[in-house]
Amino acid sequence: LAEDNQMNQKVAVSMLKKMGHTITIANNGKEAVVAFQKETFDLILMDGNMPVMDGMEATAAIRKIEKVKHSKGIHTHIPIVALTANAMKGDREKFLAAGMDDYLSKPIKREMLGEVIHRCLEQFNP
Repeated sequence: LAEDNQMNQKVAVSMLKKMGHTITIANNGKEAVVAFQKETFDLILMDGNMPVMDGMEATAAIRKIEKVKHSKGIHTHIPIVALTANAMKGDREKFLAAGMDDYLSKPIKREMLGEVIHRCLEQFNP
């Protein structure tokens, strides 16, 4: 979970734990990229607007790392889901074009979060 707002972290962590997930928290996009390089994850929930490195920049960095791994014969694609308060027209397309796989607008509803996680895990980690 890449999220800079502590209240949003607590809410998301509570929902995710109730669904049976294990969570690692990154407080900004740069921390998310570093965590991605050190650990193996099934999925990343990425806030769109964070300090140091925003969600789109972090996603681009992760996709670049995946591309390098791919050139070395290591085929990976981690699903990245945008979590954002930006619910303006065109935002979903902007996040998807940045390399994210899905999008949820805040406030996040547990049912929608569960559906998106399930869909992404089925699609990218069959």
